[in-house]
Amino acid sequence: MSIDPDMKASIALTRFGLGAKPGELAAARADPTGYLKAQIRPAGADQPQGDLKSGAAHFNEVRDYQLMRRQDKADGLDPVKHAQKTIRESAQPEFLSRAQLACQTDAGFRERWTLFWCNHFTVAAKNLPTAVEVGPFEREAIRPHVFGRFEDLLAASTMHPGMLLYLDQVQSVGPHSLFATTRGFGYGGGGKLSGLNENLAREILELHTLGVGSGYTQADVTEFARALTGWSVQGENRGAGRFASAGEPGEFTFREALHEPGARHIFGKTYDEDGVAQAGAVLHDVAGSPATAQHLATKIARHFVADDPPPALVARLKSTYLDTDGRLDRVAETLIDSPEAWAPEQRKFKTPYEFLVSSYRALNLAPDDFTRFGPVLTSLGQQPFNAPSPKGWAEDAQAWAAPDAIVKRMGWSEAYAAATAPVMSEPMQIAQNALGAQLTPPVSLAVSRAESRPEALAILLMSPEFQRR
Repeated sequence: MSIDPDMKASIALTRFGLGAKPGELAAARADPTGYLKAQIRPAGADQPQGDLKSGAAHFNEVRDYQLMRRQDKADGLDPVKHAQKTIRESAQPEFLSRAQLACQTDAGFRERWTLFWCNHFTVAAKNLPTAVEVGPFEREAIRPHVFGRFEDLLAASTMHPGMLLYLDQVQSVGPHSLFATTRGFGYGGGGKLSGLNENLAREILELHTLGVGSGYTQADVTEFARALTGWSVQGENRGAGRFASAGEPGEFTFREALHEPGARHIFGKTYDEDGVAQAGAVLHDVAGSPATAQHLATKIARHFVADDPPPALVARLKSTYLDTDGRLDRVAETLIDSPEAWAPEQRKFKTPYEFLVSSYRALNLAPDDFTRFGPVLTSLGQQPFNAPSPKGWAEDAQAWAAPDAIVKRMGWSEAYAAATAPVMSEPMQIAQNALGAQLTPPVSLAVSRAESRPEALAILLMSPEFQRR
């Protein structure tokens, strides 16, 4: 299928990327596929900039706050009222810097590819400890590995304190572990140690690797959860007393005293007792499974191309994954080289985050205040760093294109257009820079006939061509 170079450049910037900034269509036109492939690099994704704290630093802030709160209560004093608010607000610069990167980057495909994996390995702000870990989780576990081997990305995400806290792995104790047989279940402390917790094991198999319907059983989940016991965060479960492990607070640790001893039988295979390496061996095997290749290929094709992904594209991505031992750079190249990914039809509806980012990019702007970006995103249904479940944010148009959601987008578009009117260039030039060959005659006519610049921009932003990619 032959595609006009102008149309191919538009697709490269809007479907593979996060929306075109002024001048980007011209930069991509000569070689759109080469333009995208040049953004793939062994070093991984770009990192948000700013005075951002490590996950360990955030963890210790929360830990200190919790200690202060317990001591205040023990002394009959009021809790430290402002500490929790301050800690929660410390996550705002993380999200703002992430959004600024998306709005300003010249490597839109690299950032979109990264955001796909951030959503695949979702960590969300379900409580105070996880609220401040989401940003560091993305920076420390996801971004460095997005063009490496999937197995390394899987291991990094599983071992990061953000994931271990989010899925309650720090609470999990082997039923026959040294700790359980010595102290018994229900023993309190800095965290709650109450028995075997299967959350992490289940989500790894169901969401991160094999996928639903791939053939694993409840027994496999339970056995995997037993293999994972002991994977924890240093500084959690301080009540473990003499069973506590060594290490820096807020970093991954293996608590051998909480680990369920013995061999594990998973997927018909025996995994001998080997401490922390036992669960690591399971991760290695599931990363290389054809079921994982199928699951990931389907999700990638669905994210980039269509809610109902083309079977030929899925098969091609799966084949590359298996042939290269899960090298994500090669999978990304296969996606770029696949003709199905370049179909002119815009079959993906932008999420609220994608819509806001592409709107800023169209005017070559970026948000400079979380309070003027985060609350808007929340009102549109995508609260910053707070996906509704471990499944992450929905990919399908049905989740985002309800009538009330469209009305809210319209209200924001009008307000954004009015606020940016003083710095706005000619609306027709903005439309051509943002959509290129995807700008249709009806939208072009409507923009040109608008009574004011703000009205013209609002029309552009709410057009089907801009709302889709």
